[in-house]
Amino acid sequence: MVTALIFAGGTGKRMNSRSKPKQFLEMHGKPIIIYTLEHFEYHNEIEQIVIVCLADWIEELKGMLKRYGITKVVKIVPGGETGHDSIYNGLNAMQDNTKENDIVLIHDGVRPLINDELITQNIEAVRKYGNAITAEASRESVVRSEDGQQILEMPSRDQMYIAKAPQSFYYGDIMEVYEKAQSDGRKSIDSSHLCSMYGVPLFMIPSTKNNIKITEPADYYVYKALYEALEGQQIFGL
Repeated sequence: MVTALIFAGGTGKRMNSRSKPKQFLEMHGKPIIIYTLEHFEYHNEIEQIVIVCLADWIEELKGMLKRYGITKVVKIVPGGETGHDSIYNGLNAMQDNTKENDIVLIHDGVRPLINDELITQNIEAVRKYGNAITAEASRESVVRSEDGQQILEMPSRDQMYIAKAPQSFYYGDIMEVYEKAQSDGRKSIDSSHLCSMYGVPLFMIPSTKNNIKITEPADYYVYKALYEALEGQQIFGL
């Protein structure tokens, strides 16, 4: 079985939206999270979807799923204090209907510019390598600093990539890493970071272009422009 675990537990403090969390902001009358969910809903290998959501918005989300015909969602669970905790909550909630050798794709609810092919590549890469971290080549030079003032290292740009999502694993493997982190009291930025902390070999697949995460107001307007450009390509054959 292949499950999409959608993380939508953030409050969106950097978005400066007083009325709604960022994942529920609308574009052309449809919430961002629905645009994201539709990619997994319509993919023929995704059998179920689990969503981690802000507790106060779970009932609202249930109404959205019904309104937009999202039928693969089997569970909605409350988010945790951090993103790390929320992903763990989602993985933990899957235990009763997920086997160790099932595949799970962990994805941000506010990362809607993916496509069917990227989901397929993630699934195939897990079957071939054991995991798949979606990544994009860095377009700018990267520096390393410990204090934010002195540059300690400037790695070659052709070796630098940006970790994105989906990040995909065999369920038993990623659950084991999160359980270790729970025991050790360790937390991470995302699943690939956590695996790296525990020395798990990771395998990379190329991201779709413009696979942005909508975190700040500018991201929303970039997404709107990109979405409308993609729609124009489909309508006018550009």
